[in-house]
Amino acid sequence: MMNGRVIKSTGKWYSVLSLSDTETVIQCQIPGKFRLRELKQTNPIAVGDVVRYRELEDGSGLIEEIDVRKNKISRKATHGRKGEHILVSNVDQAFVVQAVQQPQFRTGFIDRFIISAEAHHIRPLIILNKTDLGTDEDADLVANMLKIYDSLSYEVLLTSIYDEESIAELQDCMKDKTSVFIGPSGTGKTSLLNAVQPGLNRTVSAVSSFSNKGKHTTTFAELIPLHFGGYLADTPGIREFGLVGFDLNEIAGFFPEMRERQQNCRFYNCTHLHEPGCAVMEAFKAGEIAASRYESYINIYESLEDENRSAGSRKRG
Repeated sequence: MMNGRVIKSTGKWYSVLSLSDTETVIQCQIPGKFRLRELKQTNPIAVGDVVRYRELEDGSGLIEEIDVRKNKISRKATHGRKGEHILVSNVDQAFVVQAVQQPQFRTGFIDRFIISAEAHHIRPLIILNKTDLGTDEDADLVANMLKIYDSLSYEVLLTSIYDEESIAELQDCMKDKTSVFIGPSGTGKTSLLNAVQPGLNRTVSAVSSFSNKGKHTTTFAELIPLHFGGYLADTPGIREFGLVGFDLNEIAGFFPEMRERQQNCRFYNCTHLHEPGCAVMEAFKAGEIAASRYESYINIYESLEDENRSAGSRKRG
């Protein structure tokens, strides 16, 4: 068998780059045993996976084994499916891409993404793209956001495809690393990819003036080699980033400003929602925790609580 890395997934077929000959890419399929084994995942093999495959007589390949993943970025499965959908595996860092305008950034999406990345020991970074479209009002929102995330030691990059300096800074941050862009459609992920990798010429699409939401231009996840060293995993745009596999009691631990205070709560199992003597709520009321961050925590906690309640009802039924 030969060793390779999955660089593209189209659902049925997987493009696998040979690790012994980086000029060779073979189209592979997987045996049914993988799908039967990974019932909790919508995709048993993800872009970024290191696999072992054998070549068939027709020139295609069959994946026989998957190496243990170093890490992964995943989200809750959509369209009524259960379990998790793995967006990419074996990465060094992950960029959540949001736009200053068209569509405007959502801090809730950013916070959910950061939790997922940190849970799997992946460095999260934030990109605020399309800075050229920002208004004076946007400038105040961006300044406040920079203040919040900088105080928590999260790196934020301000980018525009028309600002060569910002693109050079992004390239320098990605050099010799395996990175991934994740964000809603319309935030400019594909345009950024074209900018950091000249000559790629991926198709881009405008944001709808009716819905203020982007259209999907990336259909399948793909791992793209970069001319300055490293890889970028480009993923389809996603509107929601649902967390999967998290315990309610561990969510506050992924908020640095809450993690350092929750040990001072009166109750060891404090939810930080209503209990007396809650150090986290006291810090929020004192302005020491940003309202957007505390709101994100509440939304995440309540959504996971609802899911647990629904799962319990299904089991009893």
